[in-house]
Amino acid sequence: MIVIENVGSSKTCPPRSWRWLHTARWAVLLVLLVLIYGSHAPLIALTKIDGHVPFSSSSCVVLIECSKLLISLSALLATGNVHTLRTSVSWTTVAPYAVPALLYSFNNNLVVFMQAYMDPSSFQVLSNLKIASTALLYTSCLGKRLRPMQWLGLSFLIGAGVCHSYSSLDLDNPGKEDELSSRVHITTWGLLMVLVYCFISGLAAVYTERVLKIQRLPLSLQNLFLYIFGVVINVASHLYSSSSREQAFLEGYSAVVWLIIAGQAANGLLMSVVMKHGTGITRLFVISSAMLVNSVFSWGLLGLQLTPFFLLPVLMIGVAVYLYYR
Repeated sequence: MIVIENVGSSKTCPPRSWRWLHTARWAVLLVLLVLIYGSHAPLIALTKIDGHVPFSSSSCVVLIECSKLLISLSALLATGNVHTLRTSVSWTTVAPYAVPALLYSFNNNLVVFMQAYMDPSSFQVLSNLKIASTALLYTSCLGKRLRPMQWLGLSFLIGAGVCHSYSSLDLDNPGKEDELSSRVHITTWGLLMVLVYCFISGLAAVYTERVLKIQRLPLSLQNLFLYIFGVVINVASHLYSSSSREQAFLEGYSAVVWLIIAGQAANGLLMSVVMKHGTGITRLFVISSAMLVNSVFSWGLLGLQLTPFFLLPVLMIGVAVYLYYR
């Protein structure tokens, strides 16, 4: 089980019942995150019609950001922290929250742009390097030290991601080598861009964690600042991308699409709890564990076949958790 590192220390040891409740709450939160992360891709696949997604992905992102913003505002009002909003609104307080929104927006566009320089499978394999970039930035920017066994655990986590990604490659057609070479490829520019993607992914996670922890503000208020910028940037991105095609904002939406929006909104809010009270490294374990849930959901919902090779990344993630959190 993944244990969240406590922020700060207490002079008195909490009662055993309180510690059990604390651990149970984190366990439920992490399980929910893994399930939401793991179900995202299979749910998108369920919405496809003739191999294409019928709705605007940019409008979906706008609705996700708006949902997170409204929920954060509702939580702020429900907890009676409105007076904190009046005393905390200043450019020096709010401006830092624009950086994560810009970084994530840049990476989302970079993923689309780099597809011309590499195939999706190569990107899937190489994107596991963001585990290493996040860990390096975590230690250098936040001043955290990792034990040798923790570094070994993260190495197993990277290996699990590579093994899982590699198992999804279709290399069973040796007679079609020319076709394979046209599918599996990566250029020098593609390699450079995926390295930039991994660095920015780690930087955004570490920066967000630092901002959430360094400012002594309610999490609902911090989320409000964060998602205001998220809404503005993604609305601008949607308007720019939709200017070249005629598609209504809610065209192609179904019950599954609304489920995706609800799930991703919950994912963002729950992950902010992890970043505020836990660590960005825990986020990496959540994402890696979600790969396995993704495969199970793809098997159950889409009829994809699981191979015995699937057990290797499962075992490696288990070893990684043991080494890092023991």
